Parts: sequence; structure tokens; C-alpha cells
Amino acid sequence: MKAYDVMTKEELKEELEEVRRLHRKYCGMGLKLNMARGKPSSEQLDLAMGLLNAVDENTVMEMENGLDARNYGGLEGLDETKQLIASFVDGDPESVLVYGNSSLNMMFDTVSRAYTKGICGHTPWGRVDGVKFLCPAPGYDRHFAITEYFGIDMITVPMSEDGPDMDMVEEYVNNDPLVKGIWCVPKFTNPQGYVYSDETVHRFAHLNPAAEDFRIFWDNAYCVHYLYDEIKIPDLIEEAKKAGHPDMVFEFVSTSKVSFAGGGIAGMLTSRANIDDALKSMSIQTIGHDKINQLRHVFFFENGKLVPEHMKKHAAILRPKFEAVLFALERDLEGLGVGTWTRPKGGYFITYETLSGCAARTVELAKEAGVVMTNAGAPYPYGKDPNDTTIRIAPSYPKLAEIVQAADVFTVCVKLAALEKLCKDAGMDI
Repeated sequence: MKAYDVMTKEELKEELEEVRRLHRKYCGMGLKLNMARGKPSSEQLDLAMGLLNAVDENTVMEMENGLDARNYGGLEGLDETKQLIASFVDGDPESVLVYGNSSLNMMFDTVSRAYTKGICGHTPWGRVDGVKFLCPAPGYDRHFAITEYFGIDMITVPMSEDGPDMDMVEEYVNNDPLVKGIWCVPKFTNPQGYVYSDETVHRFAHLNPAAEDFRIFWDNAYCVHYLYDEIKIPDLIEEAKKAGHPDMVFEFVSTSKVSFAGGGIAGMLTSRANIDDALKSMSIQTIGHDKINQLRHVFFFENGKLVPEHMKKHAAILRPKFEAVLFALERDLEGLGVGTWTRPKGGYFITYETLSGCAARTVELAKEAGVVMTNAGAPYPYGKDPNDTTIRIAPSYPKLAEIVQAADVFTVCVKLAALEKLCKDAGMDI
């Protein structure tokens, strides 16, 4: 089929009628499909059921340092857990501060500490007028929700396949002392599935912030979530140390999509100075996180040795779902000129870019047909996509057969939204 933008008015009207017919058919099927959030499927969660038997009444609970895992204490986390967390990113266990079950919780607390108490003796952000945060977008909506919650001014930074626009990042960070941080998902970005280039990581390490309390929030959520072959990027913490900025990076890691979502463990890798600073507040918040759960993970994954094999099992479940979506996009939309899409090698999302002004309408049409998707605009600060083009597709949670059906519905909705726009732009009565 020829591209829509070269069709005659008669051809556009004929195609619109046919696509509307298909949409009406799906609307009448009573479908209830959900591609809104990047949740692991039940089949993926089944992979970690051995965690429930990883410790029992016969398990030795006393650690090498004498700490009893059943008791209070161990605020930084068990040494063995630090090894596990560090193994995800080939990091130094001494750089790990272990948390509870959620890296998002850890990021919220880190921003909260900076806002209320300050970082390493600096003025609390809440007492500084006009604090700013850089937000590469499309990006992770929950990151933006955190900074919006604290009233921090968010500045959108455009993304490319290599990562954020580093010219813009350097201009802001190196010259504006009110810029206090930046959100980053460096490997298999949310939602495009991009991987930051080595040059991008190098340029991050060599930033010269105007604000001494500037921090890179390096959310390495998908560091081991490969769909195909392993992809490595430089260790930003080590690169920043070499560049003379040992305190500039907060790197977050969790097992939320590795073991049990909501029942995993999380950690932050950073400098000793940053850890000590965080502990001042954490020691008021809690006497210690769940060390029994830490032990479960340590034993189940053998301090990280079994993680690569475990993640291959995840990939075997996820890969066909991603490929089903990509197959439908290529089969139904290639050459029509109605948008573009990413082809990720890992992570949890595919991004579809519609014609300008068509994303919200596409999501609305999908909902009418029984397919729930993330709100258009969600991957941008304040939920406002300036061009109304970005749609995040999350293939992980539904069963494969449901994904195939949802993808078929989605391509019809993309075409219908595009045809409506093109016909209106041509002055046609639709």
C-alpha cells in the first residue's frame, strides 16, 4: 500500500472507511487487554519461586561479621547483599548502600533528603529558590513525578539513540548553579530502549557542575535485562572518579523485575561520603531493612553468579512478545508514513512516534477497542508531550496471544488516528 500522504482524497476516504470498519469490529469484541505498565508476567515471577525456600529454620543466620540477620542493625545492608547488588553493574561492593524492596523508594528518599536536609552539608534544595532538574525525554514518568512532587522545575532534554543531548546537558550543568540533578536510565532507556553510548557516559563523567551538590541520578533499572546479547557500557562511577568527581553519581539498582516485583531488594552505588551523608537520615528512618529477604536473594542467586542464567530465562519469555509487537508494526505500518518505532535489544518498552498531534487520539481509540495503554504524554515532564507523538508500548505483562491481538488493535488505531488527521488537514468532511 502506498504512503498515506501521497494518496488522493478519494483514496484517503476509502482507506478511512475500511480502517473504521476494522476499529468498530474490535470495539465490538469486548476485549480487555493491558499494555500500560512494564510489569513482569506471572510466568516471569514463577522463575523466582525458589526464593521462598532459599532460607528456612536450618539456615545459619549469623553473618561473617557477627550480625544476626534476624535482628536489628546492619543499616547499610549485609556484606553479602552488597556483593550481589554490585554484581549487577560490575561495581565495587564497598560502594553499595542496600535499601528495602524498591529503587523508586530509594530515589524518592534521596531527593527528599536533598530537599529537606541538603547533600553533604550544602543548603537544602527546599531553601533555594528556583531549583532545577534536567529530564531527558521521552523518559520515565515516575522520575518526573518525584521532582514534580517537590516542586522542582523540570527542564526537558531531547533524547537520541546515544542518550541525552549532551551539548544541552553540559550547557546547563556547567553554567547554572540552580541545576541540581538529572534523571538517567542509561541502559535500555524507558521508554525507547536506547543504550547510552560510551561517549555519552564519558561526557557525563567529565561534567564540571556549577553546583557542588549536583548529582546524576543514574537509574540502572534494566542493567541485566537483555533480550538478546549482553551489552556493556562504561562504569560511570569509576569514570567520574577518574575525572575528579567521586561524589557526583547516585546509581540505583534493584531486583524488582529480576525476582519478585515488590518483594525484591534495592541498592544505591555511590561514594563513601554520599553513603555516610545518607545514613544520617536513614538512621532516623529505620533500624534496618529486611535482612532475611536479603539473605534469600544472596542464596538464590549465589551472590550474583546465577543472575546471568536467570536473566536468560526472562529473555526467553519476553523476546517473543517484543517480536510480536515489532512484527505487527512492520507488517501493518511500514511504508505508510504514519510514524516510527524503536527496536530495543533489552528493557521493557517499545516507543512508537505517531504523526504530530496523533498520540493521544491513538491511545483513546485503543481504549475504545479494549486495549489500555500508558497515557500519551506520560513520558514527558508534567505529562505534556509538546508534539503529542510519543506512545509507550509495554509488552511484558499480557500473555503472548494477548500481545498479538493487542498489537493488531494498536496498528489499526495508529492508522485511524493518522487518517483522521490527514483528512482534516486536507479539508475533507469526515
